[in-house]
Amino acid sequence: MKDVSSPATAWRSLPRSKALALLAASGAMVAAVAFTGCSGQPAKGPTATQPVETASGSAGVDLQNAFVTVVEHVRLSIVQIQTNVGLGSGVVYDANGDIVTNNHVVSGASTIEVTTADGKTQAASLRGTFAAGDLAVIQVTGHLNPAVFADSTTLKVGMIVLAIGNPLGLQSSVTEGIVSAVDRTVSEPGGITLPDTIQTSAAINPGNSGGALVDLAGHVVGIPTLTAADPTLGAAANGIGFAIPANTVKDIAGQIIATGHVTNSHRANIGIRAGTVVDSSENPVGVLIAAVAAGGSAAKAGLATGDIIVQFGDMVIRTTTDLSVALADSRPGQVVSLTVITAGGARRVVSVTVGELPAG
Repeated sequence: MKDVSSPATAWRSLPRSKALALLAASGAMVAAVAFTGCSGQPAKGPTATQPVETASGSAGVDLQNAFVTVVEHVRLSIVQIQTNVGLGSGVVYDANGDIVTNNHVVSGASTIEVTTADGKTQAASLRGTFAAGDLAVIQVTGHLNPAVFADSTTLKVGMIVLAIGNPLGLQSSVTEGIVSAVDRTVSEPGGITLPDTIQTSAAINPGNSGGALVDLAGHVVGIPTLTAADPTLGAAANGIGFAIPANTVKDIAGQIIATGHVTNSHRANIGIRAGTVVDSSENPVGVLIAAVAAGGSAAKAGLATGDIIVQFGDMVIRTTTDLSVALADSRPGQVVSLTVITAGGARRVVSVTVGELPAG
């Protein structure tokens, strides 16, 4: 067996450069279709001199007016972020000029510029980041219009949501969809795993990262972060995007603004460095422990360099991504059973008290 890096995941993040996968824009359209009756006669429809009239109080018009109101209000709190390495979006967090975005939007940047909805551009400084959760806070001077962040635990599957951001640099663009699922755990390239994400059918395109996913009350329910890719073709899977929930954003951004860094990650960790192990046919078969942190959960449980993790609780572990997902679904202090194969080939089950991912 040999130690290799983890294979590509099925999820594609929206990185900040031209390497972004170009996603096809998708929006809901309603087509007027003429049907033929059972008599075989064409169905009667409006003529050119008979325009269709819609009652002002109809559900369709009410929904349309709600969309217009939400977009007009929320767009004032969405900014475009331009760095020396790429383009993204951000959401004004408070009236002090703090803006929350994705870490991958500003990671590696030496210059950051923010353009507000009124077209004004100014330099921004980095307040702090939390790479493990793909969140960052930047700041500009002057008063901005802060968004209202919702309690994301109240989200229900089927709720209508709008994604507002700057896809491909098209400022204040909007797509609509529904909440397709909640509490999804997904992985980005680079070993970052995000728990509790919101899955949405609202199209998320390159440049939407760090923007706003909002409900019809005009409240931010999440930060669009990544979109899915077909694991077979490698192409974008339209209508499957993911957002970091508002409650997570408020928690992490609040810590960064208060202290400059994250003091409590709430994320699980067992204190190892690891790599995926494959068999002679290049099939992943487990996670090799390459190093054990002194005093960490793994060390306290007696795990050692050379052990191969093959199961975490009830979850079979074949890759580092599998292990990352298992940890993202766990909580610090939780006791889990790890099944490992030792360097000598013995199989054993070890109880591990999960620690906390170091913040910073």
